[in-house]
Amino acid sequence: MPAPENTFKTRLLAGETLWGCWAGFADAYATEVLSTADFDWLLIDGEHAPNDLRTITAQLQVLQGKHSQSVVRLPVGNEWLIKQVLDAGAQTLLIPMVETAEQAQDLVRAMRYPPEGIRGSGAALARASMFSLHSEYVQTANAQMCLLVQVETKKGIENLDAINAVEGVDGVFIGPSDLAADMGFPGNSNADAVQACIKDALARIAAAGKSPGILATDDATVARYRDWGARFIAVGIDVLMLAQAARAKARHWKGQ
Repeated sequence: MPAPENTFKTRLLAGETLWGCWAGFADAYATEVLSTADFDWLLIDGEHAPNDLRTITAQLQVLQGKHSQSVVRLPVGNEWLIKQVLDAGAQTLLIPMVETAEQAQDLVRAMRYPPEGIRGSGAALARASMFSLHSEYVQTANAQMCLLVQVETKKGIENLDAINAVEGVDGVFIGPSDLAADMGFPGNSNADAVQACIKDALARIAAAGKSPGILATDDATVARYRDWGARFIAVGIDVLMLAQAARAKARHWKGQ
């Protein structure tokens, strides 16, 4: 039995626009609740949320078989972190702070078994192969790996065309907040210069045959990024959605 199909990757390759949401509670119960909204993908955040290997694994488990496909963001593109989370069953990774083609190439290799890469082939005892139920996992897994690299600095933008040219990079995600800060506009990704940079970057990613991605939390900005060609778009962050709804409810009743 081969490795399971990565339908997130299949749908991106088919040209679909996929709508997602950040899962930042670091808790499988909350992520399962979020999955009932039927977003196309949910980002399990290991960079800015308090996730570890076990909480990531638990969220992968509750999303198995759901419409919402899992995307795991690691805190850094470390080869052994990548190996562990792939063995836990992740197939799509978002890696932050990618600034060079060399970094991207190293990430491609970390996600693939030899001879295409350096991933250790211990999946027989891992969840990725369903504990050897998928007997052909090692032979077929490479084709189902999906690498999304996050470009969010001036250096990354300068090297964007080289990053786009790396075989095995499936999508490039623009990080508006960090990019704005690095461009001298901390906390203001709507600055004209930042928006112009994002628009240009999304167009260059698409022209290179890669899938452009981005995050926005207000509808007007989401629509603008969609119109600029973004193809996998996160439209909310669960932690903020709860906080905003709770604060609005409190203000309503306390103001009566």
